[in-house]
Amino acid sequence: MVYQQRLECLSRQELEGLQLKRLRCVLAHIKEKNPTYHQRLGSPEPEDIGSLKDIQQFPFLTKDDLREAYPFGLACGHKDEFVRFHMSSGTTGTPVINPFTRTDVEQWSEIMARCLSAAGLTHRDILQITPGFGLFNGGFGFHYGAERIGCFVIPIGPGRTLMQLKFMKDFGTTALAGISSYPLRIIEVAREEGFDFRQTKLRVGIFGAEVWSDEMRTFIEKEMGIETFDIIGMTETGGVGLGIDCQDHSGIHVWEDHYLVEIIDPETGEVVPNGTEGEMVVTTLTREGLPLIRYRTRDITRVLSRSRCACGRTHLRIARIKGRTDDMLKVKGVNFYPRQIEEILMRHPEILPNYLITIGKVAGKDQVEVSVESSRLDESLKQRLEEEIYNFLGFHVEVKLLNRGELPRGPGKAVRVRFLEKTSG
Repeated sequence: MVYQQRLECLSRQELEGLQLKRLRCVLAHIKEKNPTYHQRLGSPEPEDIGSLKDIQQFPFLTKDDLREAYPFGLACGHKDEFVRFHMSSGTTGTPVINPFTRTDVEQWSEIMARCLSAAGLTHRDILQITPGFGLFNGGFGFHYGAERIGCFVIPIGPGRTLMQLKFMKDFGTTALAGISSYPLRIIEVAREEGFDFRQTKLRVGIFGAEVWSDEMRTFIEKEMGIETFDIIGMTETGGVGLGIDCQDHSGIHVWEDHYLVEIIDPETGEVVPNGTEGEMVVTTLTREGLPLIRYRTRDITRVLSRSRCACGRTHLRIARIKGRTDDMLKVKGVNFYPRQIEEILMRHPEILPNYLITIGKVAGKDQVEVSVESSRLDESLKQRLEEEIYNFLGFHVEVKLLNRGELPRGPGKAVRVRFLEKTSG
């Protein structure tokens, strides 16, 4: 299902021409609305931009820059032009504020309608929205997209898992939206209650906000009997909806008429070739309240294709997010992401999707413990997991197998890493 056939299926030449036009418009908007921001960019004139590659002349923008600009230092408009703001979900430090104009809300609605349509939703669907409705952006984004395509919305928000199950059954929910760790809790409660997802009408899950492996995805799909879609986005870029994988599942489409994406080497800042892994940098092309020029998202991915997808869309496809640059861990000289350990754990059917990586020091040496719940507690499984992690990552960990329910469950995003003492490096 394609929501906007013409725009989502433009030729590469048409798409890049539209991007260039909109990039010039963004620079003109910044020049008019925020001279200080314009000076930060080097005071460029829109007509000076002759090609998309010219964007590389501008400095990067970071989350720290946005924090330092709190509350409206980089905003482009007067307060009376803004209809509200959303805030980043960071738990420490000064928050990042993104003010929305009425046009920004409409832009958000449009890209979210595209995302829901890419997941196969139509006006006949019933969408149960489990992200919160508040300063963080998730719930509103799904709601706006659903309104655009005419879905029936169940705006339940987070938690109350027993009620989530009741509503799925009583209202005939066909699609579920949430952070990617929440379906694990829903599955757990469903088992305790003897709830059978296959006796509901649920067929689609749209999950994001956290890194989740292909193995975790397979587990969720098998347990719930659904097809899942990986949606990306962040408060800084305007909320959830930056992109999603389509029903072909051959990469995440990024809506290039709204966002210009670069992949850079996180160490050097140089743009890397297509197919090379690096950090995603996003320039917003249609946002008014907080337009971003070369924002470093810290998400690690790579360009898979810029050619037409089997679904008909032509917008570029990137790999599922591997991790974030600030999530990278270094133990015994080895850099790795928590997702890499998750992939190994979830290949084993005995392993349950709740784990915690604990990193500390013993006698000055790095020590890593992986606590994971399992339906089978025996030494052979423990040893096999330790061996597989060693073979893949090159250092030894201690695996601790736990019974179901022994690891704590908390509200919000899952906690996957705990530091007993800050490690070197």
